[in-house]
Amino acid sequence: MSSSKWYVAAFVLLATCAQAADGPAVIRSTNSGPWSAGATWEGGQVPGEGARVLVVSGHTVTYDVSSDAVIRAINVSGTLAFARDRNTLLNTGLIKIEANDDFSENGFDCEGHFDDVDPDKPRATLQVGTPNEPVPAEHKAVIRLHAIEGLDPQSCPAIVCCGGRMDFHGAPLCRTWVKLGEMVKKGATEVVLSENVTGWRVGDQVVLTSTSWDDQKEDCSEPRTIKAIEGSKITLDEALKYDHLGEGDERGEIANLSRNVVVESADPAGIRGHTMYHRGSTGAISYAEFRHLGKKNTLGRYSLHYHLCGNSMRGSYVIGASIWDSHNRWLTIHGTNYLVVRDNVGFRSVGHGFFMEDGTEVYNVLDRNLAIAAREGKRLPKQVLPFDANNGAGFWWANSLNTFTRNVATDCGEYGFRYEATPSSSFDIASPEVMQPDGSYRKTDIRQLPFVRFDGNEAHSTFGLYGINLGDGVRGVGPDRQHPFIMRNTKIWNVHYGLRPQAPSLLVENISIKSHYGVYHPNYDNHVYRNVTIKNSGTEPFNRGHDDDSEQHGVLTVDGLVFDNCRSGGMPLIQISDDNSNGKAESHFRGVQTTNWDQRSRRREASIVNLGGGPRPQPKTEKGVPVYLHDWFGSGRTALVVSTRSPEYKAEPNRFHEEAPLTGDESRVAEVTGVDFPELLAPVDDLPPQTVITHVARVGDTILIRGSVADNGPIKRVVVNGQEAKLDDASGQWEISLPPAGKAPLEIAAHSEDAAGNVEQLAHKIKL
Repeated sequence: MSSSKWYVAAFVLLATCAQAADGPAVIRSTNSGPWSAGATWEGGQVPGEGARVLVVSGHTVTYDVSSDAVIRAINVSGTLAFARDRNTLLNTGLIKIEANDDFSENGFDCEGHFDDVDPDKPRATLQVGTPNEPVPAEHKAVIRLHAIEGLDPQSCPAIVCCGGRMDFHGAPLCRTWVKLGEMVKKGATEVVLSENVTGWRVGDQVVLTSTSWDDQKEDCSEPRTIKAIEGSKITLDEALKYDHLGEGDERGEIANLSRNVVVESADPAGIRGHTMYHRGSTGAISYAEFRHLGKKNTLGRYSLHYHLCGNSMRGSYVIGASIWDSHNRWLTIHGTNYLVVRDNVGFRSVGHGFFMEDGTEVYNVLDRNLAIAAREGKRLPKQVLPFDANNGAGFWWANSLNTFTRNVATDCGEYGFRYEATPSSSFDIASPEVMQPDGSYRKTDIRQLPFVRFDGNEAHSTFGLYGINLGDGVRGVGPDRQHPFIMRNTKIWNVHYGLRPQAPSLLVENISIKSHYGVYHPNYDNHVYRNVTIKNSGTEPFNRGHDDDSEQHGVLTVDGLVFDNCRSGGMPLIQISDDNSNGKAESHFRGVQTTNWDQRSRRREASIVNLGGGPRPQPKTEKGVPVYLHDWFGSGRTALVVSTRSPEYKAEPNRFHEEAPLTGDESRVAEVTGVDFPELLAPVDDLPPQTVITHVARVGDTILIRGSVADNGPIKRVVVNGQEAKLDDASGQWEISLPPAGKAPLEIAAHSEDAAGNVEQLAHKIKL
């Protein structure tokens, strides 16, 4: 039995809904028809309060009522489709979507769905709108989940899809969240957005994100209701309690939480519900709202959960959803690949928000999502990864071979973004079976896997400590020089610790950090930084290796470094590491600039390069860590700065001299020539792109196909049935129109090729 199957089997034993020994007879559908029609049901009885219901295979029942009656449980073996021409409300304790005409309230083992579902057989289907025909904006569809006596409160209430189709599709919004267009002052009721929005309505609930500095320990993200909309101006129902920045590079966000398709818990203060897709399922989510869900401190009972789906749900997506007030995360991707997660809003969760659970997840795309106020929770019983403290990250993962683009995390409990992969006695970090580009599986040390892409992400105003913590705990293991971690176009502001880069082999291009500590507690080992700006740092802008350990393991290069408006209280802008653990450590800087630098301090004058404060035991190594500032004295003339405690200085003190403000009280400089600026990394692109078909629609005489592609470099083309699709390079979204299929089944196959010549081996294929 594979490790994933073993885990599922264990999960089955621990997590089932208990069927009541006594209860009402099951009401079965007799044919297709409206829910409200007696002729649809055995005995002519429309299901009412406490009913147990089975929609039989081959039947399509249209849910067409708005009823306060609480249905005990619904098994969908055929199709349960919500009417789109009216408001609907369904109150229930359990919805189970599975092609099985034997009624059951055992909801979560899905009768052991380890094998793929036969795609040629009809699927059990819950349909609350479809991708091509969502519930129209003028109507609302609500599923309200109730705790029912006799159902296991650890697992119910719930909606669980067991190899069927589960679709939730509400009226689209052009944007679910946007940046503020102007500063919003405390007491204001009018907010100007950075762009006009469509689909937002009077009465919608919105939230303005915190833009406060990290020492503001109140919840500064503020929910309000829209009172009026005029162009890009929104009037709120209540004055704001805090300022919200909206100018320059530091702008907060306003997010719309309201959707017209809703899944919610009936009693948020009591026993909450959750939703789950299992392996072999299909379906997708767009512009739906999941509120007051998630079972606190309970493994596997999340607001929205993709559970060990592998590749079986390739083509599924969560787009434009609102997931808020969750007692157990927002979206959990567990043992699932190729999921597209785009333009979603998460607001207030216990524990991590957008979360990948067991370290086997690859090729998922998280693009332009907003994480607000993911707060500290507890370690969950029997959780897969023992090292995860669940202490509140907007985005958390253990396997980096995924795409993270244009996401924003704000007001989160401990981290905006957190990559963590720590070895332990109970988990072998090198043992997970991870899918390879050809579809095979191989045991892999997940610490060695780089990003597919990490580009355009932003962290600000964290309630806790970190903007981005990359790999604290990996113990010096990471990708190699040819496949480094690459972070591009990153913005971190109003946080305590900006970037904590603990993984080796790291390339950071275009990063702006405004924080007390800039680059903090780093593991400088083949680290390359290009075009870095550090603003307003009042403590340690560019920290020494491993902070108070003051130890550096390898070479660092920084090409283009601006310190802007830093007031470091006598601390240097760049700290020297004391110990050179392998004798090879060096730091190389080029293009260092200071603007608006306040050197004043009650203790001492600040300097550009010096030793830092805190615990400073005597150096233990035979060699110190030299700091080179290239072209400092002119082209080809380099400054070599060493600490006065280093063996190099003690051996030749007369070689070095003081030179303020470059050196401080514990550093000295000498001019050197002929020192090359090192090339530490040699990135190669040998990873094929990853393509997903997300939408298929018949439009007139053609078939419109849309999808998403991700890669670590430029995409050359997306090919669908031999024809090249139209590609949006910025978002990775593509579309193509194909001739009609006629009466014969049409197989659609999509794959991509990148500019480096890599061709996708595992095309995405679907049948119409």
